[in-house]
Amino acid sequence: MRWTDVREIAIALAEAHPGVAPLAVRFTDLHRWVRELPGFADDPGKSNEKVLEAIQMAWLDEVED
Repeated sequence: MRWTDVREIAIALAEAHPGVAPLAVRFTDLHRWVRELPGFADDPGKSNEKVLEAIQMAWLDEVED
């Protein structure tokens, strides 16, 4: 996975952190959680607030479905 795999990351986060409200997660924690996902292999420095927000919104969509 790479930072651009927003939907795949969101699904993995929903599975790894069940019961967590995505909007309650700080970006610093979200950044760390994404980096810790199995299969994630991208440069940590390529992330930014826009990417993290997209991941957070996709994760929210995932848990609301």
